[in-house]
This record gives sequence, C-alpha cells and structure tokens, in this order.
Amino acid sequence: MKKLITFICIALSFSLSINAQMSKEGRKKIKALKVAYLTEQMNLTTSEAEKFWPIYNTYITDQYAIRNNYKANVKKAEKEFEDLASLNEDEAKKLVSLKLLTDKKLYLSQEKFTKQIEGIISYSKILKLQIAEMEFGRKLMRKYKHRDHDKKD
Repeated sequence: MKKLITFICIALSFSLSINAQMSKEGRKKIKALKVAYLTEQMNLTTSEAEKFWPIYNTYITDQYAIRNNYKANVKKAEKEFEDLASLNEDEAKKLVSLKLLTDKKLYLSQEKFTKQIEGIISYSKILKLQIAEMEFGRKLMRKYKHRDHDKKD
C-alpha cells in the first residue's frame, strides 16, 4: 500500500512538473510569436528594433506586475469573504478604489513607455504597435476559442 501511495505521489508531482514546463514553453512560444508579429506589423529597422525591444519588454513586465497586484488583492478578498458577493460596503469600496488606482497606474506606465519610444520610432509606428497588440490578442483568443471548441466536439 505504501508503495502504491508513493508511486501515485511521484506520478502526480511528475505530471504537475511536466504541465508547468509545458505552460512555460507555451508562454515562451506565444511571446516569440508576438515579437515576430509586432516587428512585422511595425516594420521595424534593425536599429529601431535594438533600441525598442528592451524598453518594450520592461514596459510589458511593468504592466504585468500592476495587473497581477490587482488580481492578487481581489483573490485575497475572495478568500477572506468566501466570495465577492459577501463583501461589506467598505471592502467593496476599497476594491473599486484599487481598480481605479490600477487603471491609473497602467495609464501612467503606458504614457511613460510612449515617451521613451517616441525618439526611437515614429508616431505612426507607435499607432501600428497599439493596433497590432490588439490584433494579436484577438487572433490569440480566436485560436484558443476554436481549439477549445474543437476539443468539445
């Protein structure tokens, strides 16, 4: 019996490890596809790309951290109150204020990023970047929506 439990634990941890690696690989693949897509859509020169990508990567990391901080606070509130429906008015007000502050931080981060890259790429390329980011997100969502739909059939 002990051997069976040990085997199950090892198999479970192994499968979780493989799953985590696959999701990391998946994220890396998506990131690479995004870089290629944005570079193509913006038509960056080699010189522009060398200056642009380090700034863009820092910006994306900043945006991710801001969003994750908000999500962590919401999850914390969900755990503390069992669900968001049982929040009292003061706690709900705090979360609404946090959402507004998060949106403001995201805006300020985007504004800072735009100022940093305006000397590197033209405003038309900045606009192409904004459009290409939205298009990439839509294409990615459509692909996963179709993939999930195909799995259900």
